[in-house]
Amino acid sequence: MSRRKTAGSPAQPAAPAYPRVAETSMGAAIVSSAHLVSERSTELSEFEFGLIIAGNAFARWAVRCMAAAGMPDLTLTDVLVLHHVNHRERSKKLADICFTLNYEDTHVVNYSLKKLVALGAVESEKIGKEVFYRTSPVGQRIAQRYREVREACLISAISADENEEIGQLAALLRALSGLYDQAARAATSL
Repeated sequence: MSRRKTAGSPAQPAAPAYPRVAETSMGAAIVSSAHLVSERSTELSEFEFGLIIAGNAFARWAVRCMAAAGMPDLTLTDVLVLHHVNHRERSKKLADICFTLNYEDTHVVNYSLKKLVALGAVESEKIGKEVFYRTSPVGQRIAQRYREVREACLISAISADENEEIGQLAALLRALSGLYDQAARAATSL
């Protein structure tokens, strides 16, 4: 490793020589990790940075919306699990919840389910060897109140033109999640 030395300072390792972040059709790439930018797809690095900040904004929103709906102190996972358990008013197994929400670590979802049961928002029922979860009347009211807050604070700010773009983006995100899942499996075998 080469070392640089300036007057009066100890020798320091030279900074690695990363390729210059490429420009896209929109101008300079906006990324959080320039050392990961590939000349083959600067756009993917921009997407990943956008995903990071959008994911954090979504998590903050969902948690605060749930607090406004009357159930503070839930994590994003708790909120997502509650909404999915409430989905279509059907009982669901832990494995099905994890599969739908794309959670690999079942213990994380199981912890949320136990928390929601303790809060009275979700009920569990053992049928044979399986445990099924459904929202309680309290959980259903909270989910409905969340919807009302969401309509007032978020949905009202979206234009009809933005709705079409959001639909296209949702399809792209589902496709990219498959690409990331495939890459994760490949990385596991390295």
